[in-house]
Amino acid sequence: MGTSALWRGSLATRLRIASGLILFAYAFFHFVNIGLGLISPAWMEAFQDARQVITRSLVGSILLYGALLIHAGLALSGLARRRRLRMRASEAVQVVLGLLIPLQLIAHLTHTRYAHEVYGVNDEMSYLIILMWPNISIWQQSGLLLVVWIHGCIGLHFWLRLTSWWRAWVPWMIGLAVLVPAFALAGLLTEGRRMFAIFTNDAQRPGYMEAFNWPDAATFGALFQVKDLGLAVFWGLLALTAAIHLGRRLLRRRNAVRIRYVDGPEIVSERGLTLLQMSRSHGVPHTALCGGKGRCTTCRVVIEAGADLLHPPSEVELRSLRAVGAPPNTRLACQIRPTDPATVFRVFRPEGGRSRAHASQGQERQLAVLFLDMRGFTARTTGQLPYDVVFLLNRFFDAIVPSVIGAGGTVDKYLGDGFLALFEARDAQTSARAGIEAARSIGAALEVFNRTLAAEGTPPVRIGMGLHLGTLVLGEIGAAGHAPRTIIGDTVNAASRLEAETKALGVELLISEAVLHAAGADLSALELGSFALRGVPQPVAALPVATAAKLSLDQTRGEPSSSQP
Repeated sequence: MGTSALWRGSLATRLRIASGLILFAYAFFHFVNIGLGLISPAWMEAFQDARQVITRSLVGSILLYGALLIHAGLALSGLARRRRLRMRASEAVQVVLGLLIPLQLIAHLTHTRYAHEVYGVNDEMSYLIILMWPNISIWQQSGLLLVVWIHGCIGLHFWLRLTSWWRAWVPWMIGLAVLVPAFALAGLLTEGRRMFAIFTNDAQRPGYMEAFNWPDAATFGALFQVKDLGLAVFWGLLALTAAIHLGRRLLRRRNAVRIRYVDGPEIVSERGLTLLQMSRSHGVPHTALCGGKGRCTTCRVVIEAGADLLHPPSEVELRSLRAVGAPPNTRLACQIRPTDPATVFRVFRPEGGRSRAHASQGQERQLAVLFLDMRGFTARTTGQLPYDVVFLLNRFFDAIVPSVIGAGGTVDKYLGDGFLALFEARDAQTSARAGIEAARSIGAALEVFNRTLAAEGTPPVRIGMGLHLGTLVLGEIGAAGHAPRTIIGDTVNAASRLEAETKALGVELLISEAVLHAAGADLSALELGSFALRGVPQPVAALPVATAAKLSLDQTRGEPSSSQP
């Protein structure tokens, strides 16, 4: 996925990403700054001065503190607007860590930037470290360092995992993620010990305190008041967030609908959701193999009470229900949005035993499939011993199946003297091109195989192939735990019928227009035929190829050419 995917989303999403990146960059250089205390106090001070040229400039301050307010504001707003606080463990950890940050960050900002701007304190790293050393504050600020870093790393991972290159970089980034805070903590301990030794020396301490413009008791009292005020504001905002969240939930509950499941629980859910969404949001098992897109009827329910209060079914829903001969009070859970109480019976409900993942139950893809059949197999093998027939088939498959695998395909199933091949790829174009390349390579491999047979005095093998592309459902068919993965759909049937047509035409291959179009071919330069295929509602346009080995695909223009009959 490209760079554009990283910035896809609403304005709020993009603001959260941009503000998070600014804060993460600040945290990274801040931690490196502390870590330099491990090497040299002079380096640490020089690096801080260089950082503050940017962070304490007008533009830098607006960017930094604006990012802080925007990021925190969006986080609290997001929590307030959540329907439920149930979330993934990784997301929950990030949220909790984010809420812990202000508890220490407010104190940190008070004794650094605020103390510097209002009371003229020279807030060098050395000042801040000895200010906390050696009491509980140093551990609290060390904890803040780790919390900020872990929170930022989780957010960065969630963002960059959309890219294709991030997975390969993850091991290296984990190493860097561990190294940065370790370096910072080492610098903190080293500088803390150095400054503690200086401040326990009565001769050295006064000079450093004067250089730092060390606050007196009254100034410290004022700083603590500012810190307490900041914490009070934060707790107030957190309480306001919780109040808004609970208030919205109460309002939704007042505007809710009660659903009773036969042989199941009774739930209260907000109006406006589909019944399937209501089921899932309340943890009620509800089968929906197509993912709730209305492309199957596995989520259907019988409305035992309240059917007359539901909105009438759409034409799409009616067509699906008629296809399975459903009774009048049957509806699709993914299509109905109950606004009044109802009692429903789930026609298909997951029972005990081993559950199946959604991907195993069915996944729609736009892919190319190829049917291949050996011509005249029955006549050829009549009178032969069974072992000789098996030997011939295995030699045949050994010769041509590597062509499928080499093009990026797999043999989904063997069908006696033929097979069905599938070309799984990231997109339809890649799948189509792989299918065309496999067909060409099979033709070339067959010519080599037939030369071997000729040398043995055996008649050559002839084949027919049908290559088609369309929507397929990939899933497991069979008992749970013993179900092989396979493909079903009209596309498979059409490819099989195209293969059958090659026999009457006397050609080795028929490539459908859908494959050629997806591969980027110039269809105007090709002579396509129209084929009425049994079991396929509409005629299918396809290109006859007399000899598959002579098929070629110009990789720059994507134009197949062939020797046509």
